[in-house]
Amino acid sequence: MKALINNSTMFNEFAETLLGKRQTHSCTSSLKAEAIEFLNELIDFLFPHFSSKVYYSKEDILAKLQLLERNLITLIKNLNGNFTGDEENTAKEFIGSLPKIHDMLWEDAEAIYKGDPAAESIDEVILAYPGFIAILIYRIAHELYQLHLPIIPRILTEYAHEKTGVDINPGAQIGSPFFIDHGTGIVIGETSVIGKNVKIYQGVTLGALSVDKSLAQIKRHPTIEDDVIIYSQAVILGGSTVIGNNSIIGGNSWVTQSIPPNSIVYHKSEVRIRTNQEFEDSIEFII
Repeated sequence: MKALINNSTMFNEFAETLLGKRQTHSCTSSLKAEAIEFLNELIDFLFPHFSSKVYYSKEDILAKLQLLERNLITLIKNLNGNFTGDEENTAKEFIGSLPKIHDMLWEDAEAIYKGDPAAESIDEVILAYPGFIAILIYRIAHELYQLHLPIIPRILTEYAHEKTGVDINPGAQIGSPFFIDHGTGIVIGETSVIGKNVKIYQGVTLGALSVDKSLAQIKRHPTIEDDVIIYSQAVILGGSTVIGNNSIIGGNSWVTQSIPPNSIVYHKSEVRIRTNQEFEDSIEFII
């Protein structure tokens, strides 16, 4: 068998193909694991709910920030040439955005707590609500996306997708506060724009009317203005579709055109009660 492999033209060509792929697609094997490790380290730092670490002074906090910056530089280097920017300046910019990210996330958590009668505290929201976890990871990934880092933002949001069932592309623009209730099955596309104080229930899709690759650089997903509620299983499609502020989109609605502010959109379903009179007597048969 060894001689067969060594002498086979097919396997020689296969070996050349694999070698070429290794040279041209050269992210380190540990990139995904290290990206998730950095994410968890960052979550641990931002929220004591997920941490066993106790910080006793401001100096402890500042030292940890410096460590996070160094760890992000190392993570970016693992892209092995897929990022052409300056690793140190990029990491510095990201760390500089953490106060803004932190403030937005606390606004998100407070909105979820105030908007959900079942929530007993903000701490419960932060620890136990998958919608909040999805938003948390999205906001971190989005900031990295804004810094034009490839691959890593998508690794983070797909990790959130795996953990929570919520699929938010890191390119989406989402204001704060933002409220995801239940969450499972939500899809928010890359060019979606969502305003402030928007509430989305499970199964909602903010998608594109076409997935043609030639449309990659144009707006393909809808805009949701401030104070909109979108109930479960609603589908809103198209880059030119705008849902006006203070509107309500009912469950199971299918929307492909703009809706003016203060509107209510709902899917009208018909319920018919079946009666025996609607059916003829069955024919006797044997299975």
